[in-house]
Amino acid sequence: MASLGYGWRLTGAPFDMPFVTRIIMYVAGPCLVFTSLSQLTLPLTQFWGMVGAMILVTLAVAAVSAVLIRILGLPQRSFLPALTLGNTGNLGLPLCLFAFGEEGLGLAVAIYVTNSLLQFTFVPLLNTRVSVLRTFFTTPMLYGAAAGLAVVLSGVAVPTWLATTLGSIGNLLIPLMLMALGHTVGGLKAHNLRRAIGLGSARLIIAFVVVVGVSFALGLSGVAQGVLVLQGAMPAAVFSYLFAARYDRDADDIAGIVLFSTLLGAVTLPLLVSYALWLAR
Repeated sequence: MASLGYGWRLTGAPFDMPFVTRIIMYVAGPCLVFTSLSQLTLPLTQFWGMVGAMILVTLAVAAVSAVLIRILGLPQRSFLPALTLGNTGNLGLPLCLFAFGEEGLGLAVAIYVTNSLLQFTFVPLLNTRVSVLRTFFTTPMLYGAAAGLAVVLSGVAVPTWLATTLGSIGNLLIPLMLMALGHTVGGLKAHNLRRAIGLGSARLIIAFVVVVGVSFALGLSGVAQGVLVLQGAMPAAVFSYLFAARYDRDADDIAGIVLFSTLLGAVTLPLLVSYALWLAR
């Protein structure tokens, strides 16, 4: 699916990335989150456990990454988001769905929503003086999650026609995300190859070590541990590059980190999926 987006870019045919991004963020994303949560079969305690675990993983990865960035003498505002936040959407959701089925997708959505809320509050706060509440409540995924959880808590049955419609729209998310990923990666260039290789590798290593440690420290097991490890060890998020370009924060270097961690991830992800499946056995 990602190769379709990459091939599309090679042909030079128009690909309206802002439009695709808006469809992902404001339409398909909230619909998938709502559908997944409203049909949640696992206990809510497990759902909230995944949210808490992902917050711990993010804070720990951010702390280690901040130390590394400081040692290297690089600006925190530019490089911290790229080393902290993983691609839990474009890559994480489809991998968890294909590896663990609907149960895995439900847990992966909990992590995706958490990561999205952190991403769209943490990064703007690093770069601009904005209201935390305003940023938080203008993140579309929040409303899809709130509506889905409300359905679960109330026990209300969603009408079949509505569930089918929202489910069909939500099913657009994963193909669109993967095509957008391939298209974006196809246009990225590493201007400082040595830094891109070093920090791109650091993202994968730090995230993997931290998420495995947190998963065992919290006593997770089965599919929950497999999903957390898989989602937590994803390559750098593409949105890190988009934010860097928007705020003029060393966008070329961040593009290199995203590009190299994603390319290296193409080699390491089969091993990571195998390890996650072994944990969930």
